[in-house]
Amino acid sequence: MAISTTERPRASRPVKPTSRLRTTLWLLVSLIVVAAFWSVKIKWSTLADFPAQLIKYIALMLIPPDWSQFGEALNATILSVQMAWIGTVLGIIISFPLSFLASKGLAPRVVNAPLRFIFAVIRAVPEVVIAILILSVTGLTPFTGALALAVGSVGTLGKWGYEAFEGVDPGPKEAVRSTGGGTLALIRWGVWPSAAPDVFSFWLYRFEINVRASAILGLIGAGGIGKMLQDNVQFRNWDAVGMLLLVVIAVTMVIDQISGAVRNKLIHGTWRAPRLAS
Repeated sequence: MAISTTERPRASRPVKPTSRLRTTLWLLVSLIVVAAFWSVKIKWSTLADFPAQLIKYIALMLIPPDWSQFGEALNATILSVQMAWIGTVLGIIISFPLSFLASKGLAPRVVNAPLRFIFAVIRAVPEVVIAILILSVTGLTPFTGALALAVGSVGTLGKWGYEAFEGVDPGPKEAVRSTGGGTLALIRWGVWPSAAPDVFSFWLYRFEINVRASAILGLIGAGGIGKMLQDNVQFRNWDAVGMLLLVVIAVTMVIDQISGAVRNKLIHGTWRAPRLAS
């Protein structure tokens, strides 16, 4: 006896909708990339010689480095770290209260909107350009570099600050408001305890950025790593450049390790980053 079976109709896969806007944006980005490579005169033939030239100059710098320049390299590195530290501290002092004023819910719109715009403008200007503008007032000194780093820090720390304040758990804030607390009480008990670890972490991270940026500021004569690097490269003292690079790498790694340990302590409560569960 034959058993008749009925086949289920196969469900057709839905057609993925196409987005003309997405396609247009991809084409536009592709054209911009092609135009950028087309407008810049790149000698692609030199890329083949780049590895050999890189090895050559690394050998000139490090085989062997000029150990007689160790003291000068260390002093230049310390000067750059001092510039970064002063710039970071000044940036914290200025940006910290402004971050509260730029936060929604802590200040009126007419106050936080202009501050957010100022932070965005500052972030759009590189520290080198800021230093050049400050030169006419302070002259070409390490303090000029510190002030440029301070202004640049205000832009980033201000943004990171108000984002941290706005991203806290709303529970403590609602509790403060329910008890009739004012704005200062809201900041002290509803916002700051939750945002403090992130804010401290941002401060340390900005210090690390400023240490690297101080080297670039030295190239315009602000002193420190960049000044020594420029002087020795100009006269082709590659062994002195190698000694400077070794000192800079060592000091930067020490700062990164200390800063990372402090950040982990503030955020996770331990001096080491927590391991991921396997």
